[in-house]
Amino acid sequence: MQNNDTFSIKTILTGAQMLFVAFGALVLVPLLTGLDPNVALFTAGIGTLLFQVVTKGQVPIFLASSFAFIAPIIAAVQMWGVPATMGGLMVAGFAYMLLSLLVKFKGVATLHKILPPVVVGPVIMVIGLALAPVAVNMAMGKSGDGSIQIIDYNSAIYISLFSLMVTLIFAVWGKGVFKLIPILAGVVAGYCLSLAMGVVQFDAVTNAQWFAVPNFTWPEFKWQAILFMVPVAIAPAIEHIGDMMAISQVTNKDFLKKPGLHRTLFGDGLATSAASLFGGPPNTTYSEVTGAVMLTKNFNPKVMMWTAIIAIILAFVAKMGSGLQTIPVPVMGGIMILLFGSIAVVGLNTLVKSGDDLTAPRNLSIVALILVCGIGGMHIGGSQFSLEGVSLCAILGIVLNLVLPKAQPQES
Repeated sequence: MQNNDTFSIKTILTGAQMLFVAFGALVLVPLLTGLDPNVALFTAGIGTLLFQVVTKGQVPIFLASSFAFIAPIIAAVQMWGVPATMGGLMVAGFAYMLLSLLVKFKGVATLHKILPPVVVGPVIMVIGLALAPVAVNMAMGKSGDGSIQIIDYNSAIYISLFSLMVTLIFAVWGKGVFKLIPILAGVVAGYCLSLAMGVVQFDAVTNAQWFAVPNFTWPEFKWQAILFMVPVAIAPAIEHIGDMMAISQVTNKDFLKKPGLHRTLFGDGLATSAASLFGGPPNTTYSEVTGAVMLTKNFNPKVMMWTAIIAIILAFVAKMGSGLQTIPVPVMGGIMILLFGSIAVVGLNTLVKSGDDLTAPRNLSIVALILVCGIGGMHIGGSQFSLEGVSLCAILGIVLNLVLPKAQPQES
């Protein structure tokens, strides 16, 4: 496909298809964290366009809401509010950009030395497993913390299990494009059942305007929120490297060399900082879109430009955002059970593929401490500042990896 096809109907429709593939995961993050889904659409579009500028329009990648930040955002909003959380996320994006400079001047090997699989694997597992109680509570019709019964338990269980079942069917048995939209399929199916059972409230949609400027939130900077958020950038940065390797294999082009991993990392960090400027969740590369690129064999990065533009346009459809917020709690809870478990499996797979001996005292200590502190809810600090969850685990893992002596090779 040549550049003169940039404005062709085929390119625009393919861009719309890519957004359809990413849509379910994109809006799920703001719905879970209490952010505005319209803002998330807007910032996904802006972030993708910035990424394309930084990478000189060479990589067919779409950036949208990152699952790695769900738990930290929920915790930070409760402690410091949305504006301060956005300030922390903006600085996390800057940290991401600093990692890109490290890669540029020291090479990828240095990044892997600081963040080996024995650190990254269990941190990713904590991202998924620490959220398990939230998923289960919502599947049972409760609020995320379990304090309020929002929907009757019996109705909630039917809805959540049906949503989960449909998501599983699409993920395991789906063919072609249907295999790429399990989250969207689960949401639609669960929503239809919820409608039939009469648990959907439409007041917000009825009262909403058709078109309106998204509910942007400008960041504030509090050092407590910044220190809490910055370490979380480690997990999506490592995920980004994996996604770049995947899209390189799909397109038979080595994007780690051209435009270079340092450029793609910088673009991802810039997209995250830009998202927080407007009150949106951090951005990351989407594996679903990489799968769609592989399926359609359409490797033209201009397609992603249209995906971004369409996302920005949809962000101003206020009734759509209000409609998304009517999705009942058990629909999201059922899907989250699979989703958060899948994140934990990604971390486990990172450990397995590394080939490290996990029974070796050094590796055992690092993995064990990260998992127990992360899943057990350990926190360090007081009311003014507290390190917990992914942030605490990331710092703990890095420090242990640097401090604990590596096993000496045995003499034959």
